Amino acid sequence: MQSRPAASAAAARGAPGQCGTAPGTLPCARLTARAPRALAAPPRAGLATTTTSTSSSVSEAVATTRSGPQVLRQIQQQRQHGLRDTTASSSNNPVATIAAAPATPTQPAFDLPPGAPTAALAAGAAVALALAVKRVYDTPSRAYDRNVGDEYDAWTEEGILEHYWGEHIHLGYYTDEELKKGWWKADFKAAKLRFTQEMFKFSGCPSPLPSGARVLDVGCGFGGSSRWLAATNPGARVTGITLSPRQVERGMELARERGLGNVELQVMDALDMQFEDGTFDLVWACESGEHMPDKAAYVREMTRVLKPGGTLVLACWCQRDADAARGAEPLGPEDLDNLRFLCEEWAHPFFVSIEDFGAMAEQTGDMDGVELADWTAPTLASWRHSNLVGVLDPWYVVFKWSPRLWYKVTREIVTLERMHRAFERGLMVYGMMRAVKKPAGAAGG
Repeated sequence: MQSRPAASAAAARGAPGQCGTAPGTLPCARLTARAPRALAAPPRAGLATTTTSTSSSVSEAVATTRSGPQVLRQIQQQRQHGLRDTTASSSNNPVATIAAAPATPTQPAFDLPPGAPTAALAAGAAVALALAVKRVYDTPSRAYDRNVGDEYDAWTEEGILEHYWGEHIHLGYYTDEELKKGWWKADFKAAKLRFTQEMFKFSGCPSPLPSGARVLDVGCGFGGSSRWLAATNPGARVTGITLSPRQVERGMELARERGLGNVELQVMDALDMQFEDGTFDLVWACESGEHMPDKAAYVREMTRVLKPGGTLVLACWCQRDADAARGAEPLGPEDLDNLRFLCEEWAHPFFVSIEDFGAMAEQTGDMDGVELADWTAPTLASWRHSNLVGVLDPWYVVFKWSPRLWYKVTREIVTLERMHRAFERGLMVYGMMRAVKKPAGAAGG
């Protein structure tokens, strides 16, 4: 690599003692480098006196600027005292000459409206804040990590689900008449009870169930459906299972308050049930499949504990069918991103289609007459109705005086709306399935 000539290097560094070579001095190295070249230019005719005078002043100014900060202070002091004359005496004083030069104000290219800078800053800050908040709420906060029991413990202790949703913590069923009049006019909790009643009708089981019938509620929450099944089928014995100890406690409190002796709730894993084969006449699974990390094992276990001739009825939030073998369109990147959020915000490992559930039931070899249905239309209003009841009655949450809880509830509001949109555009489907277990001799065929 070639080195620069020594003279050029020295000029670039600056000679010792020149301004700009010591901390705190004026950055005027460029001025001292340019001035000799400007003064060396031959004067034009008629300008000799002016050039000589300018040369002298500039030379003195250059020499003076070597003292750096002292000169600046002198300039400031003289300007403060109103030194503005350009007499011969002051022209010989470079400091006075510089100080006497009037400052030229910089005019804006156009006049800004009053308050425009403040408004622009406020608007920019508002946009930045909105983007930051959106990013926070677009980032899932409760991914599945075998934490379903813990999440339901927390929801039960907070009391929010029970306060707003009542005993039935699942979607509601809205009649055509209610939808025609406006879902917001319907009774929110009554719609949830109606769903339980309609699900029982969908099962095809006789009402009431025969005396001595055994019923299993898989993923029972704090027992809304279990208590309803026990109350409407007094001759039956109902067992509900959940991963949440707090749900069992609260559910049994409510059962005792109602004097229901034919219902029992237990903490148990639906993928490893501690029941003998062929124990139950009816297996009821309402909105529990969403949380199962192994959907096929979930269906197999429910089939195993079902008596021959018994009925399995399932209700579940499902993604739309995307199986190419069934002629379905594959899920796109936006679909997958939306599903990921819905899963990871509410502790769901993944969703499957109701067609997948039907295939799983058939693959056990033990189920017959598998029937599927789409209940999206009568249940869709539940999502926004959930938010509406909170808007109309916010005080239960407000008076908890818990910023952490307030933040959690705002996240629930966002997720409820995202669920509504996913179901409305067909990405999600409210799936229903019923099937009957084959007679003992025909099972496994």
